[in-house]
Amino acid sequence: MELRQGQVAVVTGAASGIGLAMARRFAAEGLAVVLGDVEEEPLARAAEELMADGAQILARTVDVSEPGSVQDFADAAYETFGAVHVLCNNAGVGSGAEGRMWEHEPNDWKWAFAVNVWGVFHGIQAFVPRMLAGGEPGHVVNTSSGDGGIAPLPTASVYAVTKSAVVTMTESLYAHLKAEHARVGASVLFPGPHMLRTGLWESHRNRPERFAKERPRKTPYRSLDQWEAAMKEAGHEVAFTPVEEVAGHVVDGIRADRFWMLPASEHSDRQIRARSQSMLDRSDPSYLESFILD
Repeated sequence: MELRQGQVAVVTGAASGIGLAMARRFAAEGLAVVLGDVEEEPLARAAEELMADGAQILARTVDVSEPGSVQDFADAAYETFGAVHVLCNNAGVGSGAEGRMWEHEPNDWKWAFAVNVWGVFHGIQAFVPRMLAGGEPGHVVNTSSGDGGIAPLPTASVYAVTKSAVVTMTESLYAHLKAEHARVGASVLFPGPHMLRTGLWESHRNRPERFAKERPRKTPYRSLDQWEAAMKEAGHEVAFTPVEEVAGHVVDGIRADRFWMLPASEHSDRQIRARSQSMLDRSDPSYLESFILD
């Protein structure tokens, strides 16, 4: 798909991190950008920054876990710009779950699924029919993760399960669009290949009351900086991928109509091969052994 001036991109989770980087890159390519986020003040700051650089921007608060909120968001986009050409279902949260899976609170799962899975589905339902009806080339990008999308990190199993679901949902969307001979493509994004500096570690600040934790945490939430410091103290250097690099990968992938927006990584390739071979061999998932806790 060609990206050009006059087109419109929609990005959820656009107030910070990967979402803001994608919004900046789309604006730099000449597209008008519709920013959606649950956090009002950071969203306003992001919009002001982009408009100061001359971009056409519409910013709306949206709770992607609520279908009505996403429908209203789509209505605002179409009322303002008349079309949408790129949809990035990017909003996501960590679950805040602790301990073994059988010790998790149901609300940890409900909240993570509401945003990470239902949020993607709500975006598809609110925008894709209108994108198809418009008859113009378009593209949908759904943000997954190597954690779950490739193989799960058992210590973050809730998040991993949701991101695995995003891959399957996007594969199904791709097949449905092809069956319709649509001019709209679909891709699944794996940000990376290294760690990213995003607000995912502080997701709990936006946790709604209806998904509140039912008992106090055993340990305090850790910020990304605290986790990085602990890793360094343990002798492990952590590599980070700039969010701007992820945004560039998205733009390149849309132009190439590439389904797997998966950056080159020997680590990811080893995981993919090991998991696939385990399935072919009908053997135990030994690729998880380095992550399994004692």
